[in-house]
Amino acid sequence: MQTSKELIALLELDNIGNNRFLGNSYTIGSPQVFGGQVLAQSVNAAYKTIPENRFLHSLHGYFLEAGDLTTPIEYKVEEMRNGGSFSTRRVTAIQHQKSIFILAASFQIKEDGFEHQATFNKAIKQPEELLSWTDMLDKFGDFLPKATKSFLSVERPIEFKPVRVPNPLEPKDLPPTEQVWFRLKGENHQNLNHRTKQEILTYISDYNVLNAAFNPNGSTYNFGNTQTASLDHSMWFFRDFDFNDWMLFSAESPNAFGARGLAKGNIFTRNGSLIASFAQEGLLRPKKK
Repeated sequence: MQTSKELIALLELDNIGNNRFLGNSYTIGSPQVFGGQVLAQSVNAAYKTIPENRFLHSLHGYFLEAGDLTTPIEYKVEEMRNGGSFSTRRVTAIQHQKSIFILAASFQIKEDGFEHQATFNKAIKQPEELLSWTDMLDKFGDFLPKATKSFLSVERPIEFKPVRVPNPLEPKDLPPTEQVWFRLKGENHQNLNHRTKQEILTYISDYNVLNAAFNPNGSTYNFGNTQTASLDHSMWFFRDFDFNDWMLFSAESPNAFGARGLAKGNIFTRNGSLIASFAQEGLLRPKKK
């Protein structure tokens, strides 16, 4: 999967009747279904039952079982509420007659109100100053651990440029933060509708999150010696945006304890507009030797 067109096709589900929908999967380099894919496909399923004048403003999901890449996923949508301003949906993702993921999502009509937002760091390094994952693979591929090289080698429709690049050959403890610029590959994304943009942003939001929780123990633990999995994921959507320029994913981790790590943060446009916030707790279980 190399283009935004392919990503949009992946997230678009087939209607099989009675508020049930079917979707396929694509690997991002792991043996299980990518959590961001299940999140975004669940949003797509919920949107199919929502009036055109309502838009997603929050979602809360729990990952229950690892997804099977070889089997289609069925999404069952329950219409919990249709009020004057808000609609609420519950989505259950099912494989092999088991629930593998559940989502609660709320949608609102467009309304006016007062505003404020988190401060954007204008001094942050710009994307043009940084290496992308592809650049890192080309430049350091021969020196990277096998698992890292394999992950970076997967073709993606998204380009990522981390602000800080740890040296895998000299691991050390780092601050509990992670900042990554990202954008869709290709050109002319202005014609994407608001629903599709939210689905794509939901998909992207599951990348890079747990790095912030890993960093304070980076001298000891890494993705090779730690069992990891997304446990839950929440998002709140604010302002409209487009994918024709870079956006910044900015995460911090307030806590890691009990084989779990928590990360939260914001997503900004390059000009500093806050478009979404997120929070995720993930499994960080050291593997027994």
